[in-house]
Amino acid sequence: MLSIQPIPAFNDNYIWCISNQEKQALIVDPGSAKEVIDYLTQQQLTLKGILITHHHADHIGGVNEILNTLGEEIPVYGPKSNRIPQVTHFVDDTSPLVINELGIEAQIITLTGHTLEHIAYLIEGNLFCGDTLFSGGCGRIFEGTPEQMFESLNKLKDLPPTTKIFCAHEYTLSNLKFALAAEPNNRALQAYHAKVERQRKLNQITLPSTIENELKINPFFRCGQSEIQSNLRAAFELPSSLPVVDYFTHLRKWKDVF
Repeated sequence: MLSIQPIPAFNDNYIWCISNQEKQALIVDPGSAKEVIDYLTQQQLTLKGILITHHHADHIGGVNEILNTLGEEIPVYGPKSNRIPQVTHFVDDTSPLVINELGIEAQIITLTGHTLEHIAYLIEGNLFCGDTLFSGGCGRIFEGTPEQMFESLNKLKDLPPTTKIFCAHEYTLSNLKFALAAEPNNRALQAYHAKVERQRKLNQITLPSTIENELKINPFFRCGQSEIQSNLRAAFELPSSLPVVDYFTHLRKWKDVF
């Protein structure tokens, strides 16, 4: 049975540690090295691999120091990108990633939008989605197009409802404030916001979420809802009939300046 634990880094990053009962571990998106090395040492874990979702510095910045400290032979898995030179094993959605030492098989999901080479890892119903999907929100579109991000989120919407979401940042509360502006009469969202407020006052982590929960409260999963569309039409003076992807595009624009 796998254990999944967060390693906090920077102001709001989570580096995820996946380990088994044999004290073997994988690390996801180590933007900083010290916190990872300290955690592995404290827990007496042996690092067997690093999983990378995309090239941003707060996701790969600690890789070199981790390898220099714990062993340069440790495999680094990630998308094919000249911006992630540390990757030793390229992965994509044409075949699963099998890590025999941990008995893990990961489905790779291409998630273009936040960056052009972003991927996610789905491991035993646990989704490590980097900066594409957050609880109550989604990532900024830095390199891709709104259409690409919309398609990527639709891939995630179709995963089993019980899928747990391990994203890379503690953005939940701020995302929910925007979600309430977009869909203020959503009772499930109101209740979730109240719960998250209590958690954050106690400095508790709000993750993982689930696909089932996000379908109820995440406006970027709910662009087809009439209240969201009505509020977007008012904010952007949109015509009465638009494709859902156009509502998504304007919703993301609104969030960018919220």
